[in-house]
Amino acid sequence: MAAPRVPLTELAGLFVRLGVTAFGGPAAHIAMMRDEVVDRRRWLTDREFLDLVAATNLIPGPNSTELAIHLGYRHGGIPGLLVAGASFIFPAALIVGIIAWGYARYGETPQVGWLMYGIGPVVIAIVAQAIVKLSVSAVRGVALGLIGGTVLVLSILGVNELVLLAAGAVAGLALAIGPRAGATAMAALAAVATSIGQVAAQASAVAAAELPFTLTRLALFFAKVGSVLFGSGYVLLAFLRADLVERWGWLTDQQLIDAITVGQVTPGPVFTTATFIGYLLGGWSGAALATAAIFAPGFVFVALSQPLIPKLRASRLLSGVLDGVVVASLGLMGAVAWVLARTTVVDLSTAAVAAAATGLLLWKQPNSTWLILAGAAAGWLLRGG
Repeated sequence: MAAPRVPLTELAGLFVRLGVTAFGGPAAHIAMMRDEVVDRRRWLTDREFLDLVAATNLIPGPNSTELAIHLGYRHGGIPGLLVAGASFIFPAALIVGIIAWGYARYGETPQVGWLMYGIGPVVIAIVAQAIVKLSVSAVRGVALGLIGGTVLVLSILGVNELVLLAAGAVAGLALAIGPRAGATAMAALAAVATSIGQVAAQASAVAAAELPFTLTRLALFFAKVGSVLFGSGYVLLAFLRADLVERWGWLTDQQLIDAITVGQVTPGPVFTTATFIGYLLGGWSGAALATAAIFAPGFVFVALSQPLIPKLRASRLLSGVLDGVVVASLGLMGAVAWVLARTTVVDLSTAAVAAAATGLLLWKQPNSTWLILAGAAAGWLLRGG
């Protein structure tokens, strides 16, 4: 079924709003996007949405940003790809840039613990609801359910997410082609999966010490990060520290931690950490270059990969791989929700906020943006006022 064409102004309005209000990291962003494009606008079915989520896990870069780009491309072609991606990135980057300006001038980041105190429990409720709804569409049979559940448990235990995604793909392939051929495929693809991390590490190595800072080197570095980095904000922290702190000495450890923290607590993509670092090193020019460089590869990867999704679904074997990646992605989202719940639902007040958000989602199904704003208000009343 052909995807409905959507006016560019509607795409821009939707993703600007999400860029301003989508707190909580990639799992929360994906949940909010699903609420908008599946439940409210009915642009996609859950199955189609999950295929796009799976596709973002098969390419490097920030998953939720690439999902926004995928949605823009599907409903507006190349212009939609550019509009949706830029609209999601720009508001968050602007917010982070302003915070970086204040940090450079006054030497500290804003005290906004109250914000996440109220928003965090709401995010948990939104993500949990999305996982449940997506699972109804994705888990077609006991075997796929076992794959997703196993990935969830192993992720909580600390197994690398790339290995788990590859294992999900292998398991899906094994289901599609039968146990005997599946065993051979599993051995081959597992070997490939375990080497992904080594390849990424080698790609990130730069044989230079105390390299002088220039805007060109800054842009090339962040373009490399956007081209090869899989994983969460914590993976990003390790990746940035190796070059910016240890090899080149451009930042201190404290500056890097502050940059990651700002990327985590502000709305929109976590990769806007690059905006903060770019500003510290090169002012507004550095912020703009770093932001453009880290996100640009995602636009290219999406444009190249989305046309392949129907071909994957048309092949029985490759469709099995995609099914495996889909349920593995849901398992990873579940693990993220579990970790977030342990760090955000910390007392009776946050438990009450989470319960109230869950009740509203089950009863009235309000727009998730309004729930996020209500959570911020609750945090202000409980901690900030």
